[in-house]
Amino acid sequence: MITRSLFTLTAILLLTFSPAFAGDDAKPADTVKTPELKPQTHCPVMGGKIDSSVYTDIQGQRVYHCCPACSKPLVKDPDKYFQKAAAEGVLFENIQTHCPVSGEALKKKEAYVDYEGRRIYFCCEGCLSKFEKDPQKYLLLLDQAVDDTEAMKHDHSQEDHHGGDNHDGDR
Repeated sequence: MITRSLFTLTAILLLTFSPAFAGDDAKPADTVKTPELKPQTHCPVMGGKIDSSVYTDIQGQRVYHCCPACSKPLVKDPDKYFQKAAAEGVLFENIQTHCPVSGEALKKKEAYVDYEGRRIYFCCEGCLSKFEKDPQKYLLLLDQAVDDTEAMKHDHSQEDHHGGDNHDGDR
């Protein structure tokens, strides 16, 4: 009888005081901040100010550079530069016209995910969830949608003004 009473008393105390302590460590939903994303102002490869006439269209994003030579390292290892941009809160200009999952034209750009420096748009929420299961597969499909002649558009009238700087991104 004493064991049963002790068990009942313990249960009552737990039920009474648990709600009081349950939310102490959790932050209210309105105080949790998502990182503020900002537009690109500097070259992801060399760090110089961007030249809006020099860019690479890759994975549905337009990435501006400081000079034409910076395109090659970006194309060689895009994840490196997209992840770096994401860590810095930089969001590249999205140039998508089609959903990477369904291939449908994007009429409205409402369903999207910010993925490692890229904002990827989808035709619907269902495609977004498919993307989240295998992002690399769909990022490659975004590249296939870009016209090859535009993929590495550069203003070649300018000379490389970095004079021997390391364009392999190993700064």
